[in-house]
Amino acid sequence: MPAVSLPFKIRPFSPGDLDAILGIQSVCQSTALWSSRDYQELAADPMGTLLVACFEGHTLSRILGFSAFHRVDSEAELRNIAVTPKYRRQGIAKALLEDGCRRLYAVGVRKLFLEVRESNSPALELYRKFGFEPQGRRREYYSHPTEDALVLACRILPSDD
Repeated sequence: MPAVSLPFKIRPFSPGDLDAILGIQSVCQSTALWSSRDYQELAADPMGTLLVACFEGHTLSRILGFSAFHRVDSEAELRNIAVTPKYRRQGIAKALLEDGCRRLYAVGVRKLFLEVRESNSPALELYRKFGFEPQGRRREYYSHPTEDALVLACRILPSDD
């Protein structure tokens, strides 16, 4: 993965980020299609974690990507993640995953699950590098087009900070 070439930071979602998240979602074909209400409910849920990646130091906040997690006890699920196509392969998705895992670990989560389209090679590459391993398959899980989902999981370890 190339070195990060633009300054960005990861921060918790705020209500003003919603339109940007929906915009990113609309141009990312492999992203789960959520409604604005879905994001608002996750953000309000004490078991939810919704993060955004944005340009650092800019007065106009420009959202580059986002991630959405939900936890139950010591396990969590990555429910959605996307990066604006123009800014992919710059470490943003990796940073969103790392920050999400750091936050989840701090509240007792030790295992993270996700589903991914089996044809989504860039995501599968990232997840494998991150330590995700196959757990199963969900037949015809996705639509438009219909496709199986691979279920992956990884252990969440303490960060090196």
